[in-house]
Amino acid sequence: MWLAIGATIIWAWLSGNIYGFDEVSRKSLDVKERQQLLIITIIFLSFWAYYFIRVGRTFLWIMYGREYIKVDKISMTIKTSIGTYGKAKEYYLENIKKVRVSVPKANSFQAAWENSPWIRGGERIEFDYLGKTIRFGRKLNPQDSKLLFQLLTKRLEDQLKKKK
Repeated sequence: MWLAIGATIIWAWLSGNIYGFDEVSRKSLDVKERQQLLIITIIFLSFWAYYFIRVGRTFLWIMYGREYIKVDKISMTIKTSIGTYGKAKEYYLENIKKVRVSVPKANSFQAAWENSPWIRGGERIEFDYLGKTIRFGRKLNPQDSKLLFQLLTKRLEDQLKKKK
């Protein structure tokens, strides 16, 4: 529906029908009213395009998004990608502190917000890294987030023991 609304406004603007569909209503507008209507249309299309891109990226994430986690001897690498396109971020093991599961309360605003279909967020695992909180594990249910937490903490402890 969002696409149809934007396409209709863009079609009306490009075809000159933004001022009205009949010749009488087009001629009844003076120059100042046409300028105001043009400004309103540009502002509307700016907001429309912003949310179109945001919702489009979220839709692509829901359909094709993946998070890859790799723990090796030196670091933990987290790659967030849509299809094959994405960027990997590396976090050194000795700087990772306080790995924890973050689950919002069931009836809270945060839970409702993160469960909404247009939000990519809802990261369930977090840790402190050089004064910042790093979050990952988008849209995981509570059981999966606990299993991932257990696996991740065990793997991190094993790698840190091997290093010493």
